[in-house]
Amino acid sequence: MTETAVAIIRPQALANNLRRIRSATAGCRIMAVIKANAYGHGLERIARLLDDVDALAVAGVCEGIRLRDAGIRQRIVVLEGCSEADELNAAIAHQLEIVVHDQSHFELLDGAIEQEMLDVWIKIDTGMGRLGFDPADLSDVRKRIEGISCVRPIPRVMTHLASADDPDNPLTLEQVRRFGDAIGHFTGDVSIANSAGALLWPQTLEPSLSLDYKGENWVRPGLALFGASPVTGKSAREMGLEPVMSFESRLIAVKTIKRGTGVGYGSAWRARRDTVVGVAAVGYGDGYPRHLQSGTPVMVNDRRAALIGRVSMDLINIDLTDVPVAAVGDRVVLWGGHLPIEEIAARAGTIPYELMCRLSQRVGYRFEAVDSAGPEEQSLGVS
Repeated sequence: MTETAVAIIRPQALANNLRRIRSATAGCRIMAVIKANAYGHGLERIARLLDDVDALAVAGVCEGIRLRDAGIRQRIVVLEGCSEADELNAAIAHQLEIVVHDQSHFELLDGAIEQEMLDVWIKIDTGMGRLGFDPADLSDVRKRIEGISCVRPIPRVMTHLASADDPDNPLTLEQVRRFGDAIGHFTGDVSIANSAGALLWPQTLEPSLSLDYKGENWVRPGLALFGASPVTGKSAREMGLEPVMSFESRLIAVKTIKRGTGVGYGSAWRARRDTVVGVAAVGYGDGYPRHLQSGTPVMVNDRRAALIGRVSMDLINIDLTDVPVAAVGDRVVLWGGHLPIEEIAARAGTIPYELMCRLSQRVGYRFEAVDSAGPEEQSLGVS
């Protein structure tokens, strides 16, 4: 049985986006960020498709363990670090690298069961105001880390860019300066650039007078891998990216209503003419935003049509009057392909990240074969 709401995942697009990132970051290492179920694309399957990147990054230890249980052997970095002893010991047992960003981590590390040596990244806060040590404290933090017996003595330092998506915001270069001041003449690996940093800010990618290091530079692409633009005012197409996901459903009813007839809960939309209405089997129960307004575009048989009436849990209504041919069973694209997710996110007052990540458990997944022989269907979260 086929789900009516499905996410079509295109490995070829993922490969193209990775090539685009590599071309922009020549000489850098790639740490592919696949947290939040690979931005809603399916954690284990996406990890297998990214088997040639240098490392993977996830939010928490549980995601890292899922990848190890799925047979993923690449380096895996846990971006949120660990907050409990059991969590830390599990990270060590599964050979996960953790980010150290808070004083509380020192006590955890001191008490760790020394099963194996642990690789860590030190995070400093250069302007995000979120996780990370004060840059002025980096020297003391490094000394403290070096004194912990279970930590491998290989220095690695990272930060996170707060406004790299805005090409006119001076904060990014200020963060690079603060990072460079903190590390000084540093011998070790660094990581600064997210998706926007990798594609827009070459100053984050190589040594300079203000960024003096001898080691590897690791970029951490996330959103760009999945084909959404990480840059304000630039489309994915303009950035050379292709959407990996297409969120789709199908028509389960088509009928004609008279002028003046209300559609949906509250009759929030009324026909101004005799109207052909299509009903598609998708709603907020699948992750399609409930507050999208009438007029939001969908694609039916490769033509734009408009959402009408309120989004309900399982169904939406579509004005098909100007679609020449539409019938029960026809494909409806909610976003993806020629309907950019950025456009739908803007209509919903949110960002592409949220739309990708909010797809519910009842949405089916189909991974297109790399050789284009046809899609392979699977349910959400199944490896």
